[in-house]
Amino acid sequence: MFLRPVSCFLLLLLCTTLRPAAAADDPPPVATGQAVALTLYDDFALVRDQRTFRLTPGEQTVRFPGISAGIQPETALLRGEGVRVLEQDFSHDQLSLQSLLEQNEGREVLVVTLHPQTGERSYDKALLLSVSGGVLLRIGDRVESVRPDRIVFPDVPLSLQNRPTLTMRVLSTVKGGRQLELSYLTSGLSWQTDYVAELSDDGTRLDLRAWVTLTNESGVEYRKARVQLVAGEVNRVMAGRMEERLFKGRAMAAAAPASPMQREKLFGYHLYSLPRPVTLHRREQKQVAFLHAASVSCRRELVLRGRGSSYTTRVGTIGARQRVAEVLVFNNSAAAGLGMPMPAGVVRVYSRDAGGILQFVGEDQMNHTPKEGVVRLALGSAFDLSAEKKQVAFKKLTGTPPSSAVYESGYQITLHNGGGTEKTVQVVEEIPGDWTMLAESLPHTRKDSRTAAWSVPVPARGSTVLTYRVRVRY
Repeated sequence: MFLRPVSCFLLLLLCTTLRPAAAADDPPPVATGQAVALTLYDDFALVRDQRTFRLTPGEQTVRFPGISAGIQPETALLRGEGVRVLEQDFSHDQLSLQSLLEQNEGREVLVVTLHPQTGERSYDKALLLSVSGGVLLRIGDRVESVRPDRIVFPDVPLSLQNRPTLTMRVLSTVKGGRQLELSYLTSGLSWQTDYVAELSDDGTRLDLRAWVTLTNESGVEYRKARVQLVAGEVNRVMAGRMEERLFKGRAMAAAAPASPMQREKLFGYHLYSLPRPVTLHRREQKQVAFLHAASVSCRRELVLRGRGSSYTTRVGTIGARQRVAEVLVFNNSAAAGLGMPMPAGVVRVYSRDAGGILQFVGEDQMNHTPKEGVVRLALGSAFDLSAEKKQVAFKKLTGTPPSSAVYESGYQITLHNGGGTEKTVQVVEEIPGDWTMLAESLPHTRKDSRTAAWSVPVPARGSTVLTYRVRVRY
């Protein structure tokens, strides 16, 4: 009689009818209901998972199936009246054909075959000897190598779960339904803010909108979760290994505009609460409306920025045909039309051309900006403006580098304007050490201890030369 292997589909159907093995004297408490709250940081999250269990006095096992696959088990905290955790286990060994084979090594299984003419199934008891490099079984007095899809397993070990599960051994002093809250840190959840700004025709006002993008790569779904966002850099002790990204593909879902988020201070950070529960599916990015501020006062600046690397050495020409940056500036104040802490994010700016068509004019990264802070966005380079900078004098007066040295150096910055209107350029220089301006062709403003700035008018289709001499003491 000729036999052929049973199909994978039939074996899968057989396996789905089997129940997990459980100790008869320790049935796991049954969890009912679930409420999830998420606090998202830059690249990790705090999950608070509330479930109700029917408990009995004494030691017992409680299980939280469906938790994040990126959980850091050492951060888990279980809270509940009359319940104390004795030990916990998070198994990374998920249910699969290979894991079932490995867990049943040395145990008795069934080998299934089908009659080629009648289709009748027959079962042979076998001892699973080895799964290393192939499946070896002892069937009666012989040893055979068979395909894994011919094996039927007696049960599913409790150590194997079809989804990530945290198992805890607890000691309970209470009986009946009790709510337990599991809190833990996890990777795979993150958020970011993206801003869109539309400039008015005269460039003095902007319409600012913001979206919060929530990214779920944790391997599980969160239904109707209460979501809070923390803006600020939270210090963490990182392990000596790189965390693997769980997913590469992403789905995108956009939420309808919502009311503004509530915000509060938390230990020096800013905590934002979404106004309504959010469902985050696996491998999904969801966008939620964050703010909309209309008619925010703004201004454009033309900025040439220099670095403080040439004040202690002779360099000659520093830069030929340097570009002048187009910078959009606005105040985060109530008077300007804002006045709320704004999380860091990319700001993308649009403006309408002469025909009324909206055009993209640049983007820049905005840092966390507190109320009354100033936002400066470098959107690109001015087309008609360029600059040249030269060091025209240099000498070391006293001292020995790198400390207790005094230098004097002179500079010439030539600004060119190829446009048809006069432009004013803000020349900003970072000067190191303790510095004193000795001479200059235009008066400077001391922005801070390391920054000097000049407001330089440049005529239409002309040039302006700025000169200055400075003494630097280290």
